[in-house]
Order: sequence, then C-alpha cells, then structure tokens
Amino acid sequence: MKIVFAGTPAFAAVALQTLLDSGHEVTLVLTQPDRPAGRGLKAQASAVKRLAEQRGLAVLQPSSLKSEDVARAVKAASPEVIVVAAYGLILPEALLKLPPLGCLNIHASLLPRWRGAAPIQRALLAGDAVTGVTIMQMEAGLDTGPILLQEPIPIAANDTAGVLHDKLAALGARLIVRALVDRPATTRQDDSRATYAARIAKGEPEIDWRRSAMELERQVRAFNPSPGAQTQLGPAAIKIWRACVEPRISGAPGTVFAAGPDGIVVACGHGGLRITELQRAGGKRLAAGAFLAGFKLKPGMRLGSNNG
Repeated sequence: MKIVFAGTPAFAAVALQTLLDSGHEVTLVLTQPDRPAGRGLKAQASAVKRLAEQRGLAVLQPSSLKSEDVARAVKAASPEVIVVAAYGLILPEALLKLPPLGCLNIHASLLPRWRGAAPIQRALLAGDAVTGVTIMQMEAGLDTGPILLQEPIPIAANDTAGVLHDKLAALGARLIVRALVDRPATTRQDDSRATYAARIAKGEPEIDWRRSAMELERQVRAFNPSPGAQTQLGPAAIKIWRACVEPRISGAPGTVFAAGPDGIVVACGHGGLRITELQRAGGKRLAAGAFLAGFKLKPGMRLGSNNG
C-alpha cells in the first residue's frame, strides 16, 4: 500500500520501521524541522528523519501544513492512506480528505481516555492500571475520530514513562500494520468519557512534598526519562529518578528521615518516599549510596523550594 507517513520522535520511528519491513511503500515522510538539542544546542534531526534517510525515503519538514506547496507534495506522493504517529502538527482538512482511505493515527492511550499530547505521562500520574494503543480514523477534532482498533496493556508497578513508551511503540506498530491489512469497521468514541492529556507544563516536574508519597512516586516514574522529577536542597537542584513508597513514615513534608546506601527517605504529606537513584545538577545519575558519598544529606534536613 502507498503510504505518506507523518511522525517525529522514536515512538513514530518504530511504526515507520515496521511499515517498511511489512512491505508497504512509503512514498513521502513528513516530520518536524530539525531542533536544537543537547548541551551544544546543535540542530538535530528527528528519529523519523534519521530512519527515513537511512532507508532512502523522500522527507519533507514543513513548519506548517497549511501551505499549497505541502498539499501539492503530498498529493504528488499519491498516498492511499496517511499514517500519523506523534507528529506534532495538526493536519488541515484538505490533507485529511486527500487519500482514498483517509488518515490513520496511532495514539498511545485507550481513547477517549487521554486525548492530547502527553497520554503516557498522564496515565502514570493518574495511577491508571491499564493503558494501550488506539488506531483512529482522523477527523478535524483533537483525537476525536472513530476507532478502528484498540488493544490494552497493563501498567506495571515499576513502569517509567520510558519503559511504557517502548511497550506502546511496539504495540502501535503492530496494530497499524494489522489495521491496514484488515481494514476493520470503525466505532464512534463516547465523548462523555473523554479526558485530556495536556502537555507537561514547565512547573509540573517540581515535587511538592505536601502531596502523598504515592502521588510523588508516580510523578517520579511519569517524568523518567524526561524531564525528571525535581526538588531543591537549598540552592542545589536535584532530580529524582527512582523511588518507592515508605507508608509508615511521618513528619514535616520534605524532611529527610534517613539517608544511607539503601536510599534517602523523605517525609511527604502522607507516608514517605525512599529515593534510590538521583542526580545533582550537572552531575551523573547515581544510586543513593554513591550520591551521598559526595553530597551530604542528613536526617532533619529539608528538601523543597520552600524549605530551608
């Protein structure tokens, strides 16, 4: 089948790889423009662009899809279907209507739950027990289109956003191939059950120790590997990468209860959080014991931007 593929990050690259390996003809790849990244802030190609170039595919990187040049390029690629995965730009109605089979989106949630940009993080933050992938026929609304396929997967107790991303990327790649072969009938979403997965706001990674340890443990997992849950010790910024709940701990929120090789225990609004992997700004990710060898944390010290 002739496909125009639109996607940007690693999640999308997994789907593109699988479509190519399944024998589909990808006649054009749309991906976001190169962005500054890394310590040197050099422009870097997206995961999808890197893969497309390795496979000798035509690549287009418009900053907007509203121009006639983009419409002409997509039309010239003669797609039977457009497949979209974590692309980052809204497809205008002209493109939605262009291919005979329309546009299919690979979305990392069980729609209508978690429509929007950050479904993986929102599912973890909410403490969902199950998530999954939806293959959806796209329409003008945000993730509102009819569903072709869905498959759930459980969220394990220790799943980080990175681990869950990889599971969902593999599942989404498998489902889009199946959808193109089977062409299943669609089912309308129940809009009354919809929830919205807003983009992660700038201040969300900051830990508020007044919240429960259970909420904060989910926060740590939701922001691993990016951007990392963060707290303060005086002027020093510290990122927390792994932690577990210590339900019997009580004390003023943000107070260090214990600090040793098996973790740094901090009192929360309800229970305590045992931090087992963390990182000082500019440093490496370290297990608690290695971190404490170069950064002294003692019982009674306080973490958090509002604590001394």
